[in-house]
Amino acid sequence: MVYILKLFNCFKTLKITKIYLMSVFGSLVTWYLKKRIPFIEEMMERPADTQMQVFQKLINQARYTEWGIQYDYRSIKTIHEFKQRVPIGNYETHKPYIDRMMKGEQNLLWPTDVTWFAKSSGTTAAKSKFIPVTFDSLEECHFQGGKDALMFYQLQREDSKIFDGKGLIMGGSHQINKFHEGDSYYGDLSAVMMQNMPFWAQYFRTPDLSIAIMDNWDEKIEKMALATLSEDVTSISGVPTWTLVLIDKIFEITGKNNLVEIWPNLELYIHGGVSFVPYQNRFKSLIRSSNMNYLETYNASEGFLGIQDELGRDDMLLMLDYGIFYEFMPMSEYGKDHPITYTIDEVKTNENYALVISTNAGLWRYIIGDTVKFSQLYPHRFKITGRTKHFINAFGEELVIENADYAISQCCSTLNLKVIDYTAAPVHFESDTIGTHQWLIEFEQVPDNMDFFTTTLDSFLKQTNSDYEAKRYKDMAMVMPQVKAVSRGTFYNWMKKNGKLGGQHKVPRLANTREYIEDILTTLTDQ
Repeated sequence: MVYILKLFNCFKTLKITKIYLMSVFGSLVTWYLKKRIPFIEEMMERPADTQMQVFQKLINQARYTEWGIQYDYRSIKTIHEFKQRVPIGNYETHKPYIDRMMKGEQNLLWPTDVTWFAKSSGTTAAKSKFIPVTFDSLEECHFQGGKDALMFYQLQREDSKIFDGKGLIMGGSHQINKFHEGDSYYGDLSAVMMQNMPFWAQYFRTPDLSIAIMDNWDEKIEKMALATLSEDVTSISGVPTWTLVLIDKIFEITGKNNLVEIWPNLELYIHGGVSFVPYQNRFKSLIRSSNMNYLETYNASEGFLGIQDELGRDDMLLMLDYGIFYEFMPMSEYGKDHPITYTIDEVKTNENYALVISTNAGLWRYIIGDTVKFSQLYPHRFKITGRTKHFINAFGEELVIENADYAISQCCSTLNLKVIDYTAAPVHFESDTIGTHQWLIEFEQVPDNMDFFTTTLDSFLKQTNSDYEAKRYKDMAMVMPQVKAVSRGTFYNWMKKNGKLGGQHKVPRLANTREYIEDILTTLTDQ
């Protein structure tokens, strides 16, 4: 990559036209990205060996940290010993160390200095999490994931001109946290990444960093729209919810209703953070182009985990060589004092697992909070099925986000509708044995017949979840769901009220309590 940068500087000196420079530089970057292909092939063919190498490297690097000394990492030789010695944990078990790291202490969870932290609520709850972001995790995990995503795309689109233009990144913001012992920085993961991006990646990005990391989301959307209108945007990256907010603002400013009228060379949208299924129809109506492609990534604050390596698939390739050691906990084990976990060579398809990770950011046997299901082995491809805390099981129906997204998507396709956002929670009636679900749905255009929409939603929920279907049998354990169409901007206003605009914040799809839905209903009464 050093040689590419030298060539780039030579081009600038020779004052070659911008378009030609972008094209030549893009070709060199493409060549550089494709050097990863042999390593990806090795990972796909030998997943267990790849993970063993990652495991041994992690244990070796952390053996003299405070955590490593506590659990005597120097004497750990096998994965079995690691499982026996180190308990499964979560943010609460790591928080005392993270708090100290944010005040300047080092060598606690990871041997290199840690000054950056990704702020994440994980849900839209008020409590924030601060996930350490190390140099190793940035270089070996987050940045590598971004490069590999582009590499996979270009392997399938040899005619791509994605590097002839700019990539618009919907990022968050970051702030400086000052302590007596030292400085640390925190912000949304996307903002942390943008602040630390290598030079060549900054060259292809838009808008200017001063706009991209603004923390006033309303002002930021306005400035992003104005700053990028004149750019040749060829790709967009970001969470669907906030990307749609930007597109709406651009249409408001320009009077257009098709994004390719503004950016004619737009060819790729890289999305993640939430399931894209409920948003597909809306994006296709806003970006009407046969040249448009969609690629999913799974880049959580805790690490970059997966990439949709083939366009058109609905699953992702689990990335096994990014400095993350994976364990997979069957959901039947979740909540037990000593749960069983499996390694990559022990998993099965179509079983729901809670992800447990140990990473080069200093997280150890950490329950990330997401659940996955493998759709294929060798190579290992998977789907995100939901969150360990985001489900509804008030009546034994075991409804997960995957089921809800499928039902909403099928309703939209069948009834020619577009859903902007939704949430659902249980409703308990006077009887202890009967109840239902309440859905709040923000439509682009409210259906003419809400009763018909409700029965259609109920039908697709039955189709995708046998437990739900059983509980709905003759209304014996659950009655027909209640669906309420809320006004445009409801979820945006609720997120704004709770200080959760932008970044990776998202509306909780499902909740087993009424905490979120009651707060949203309060927002409705305040309007």
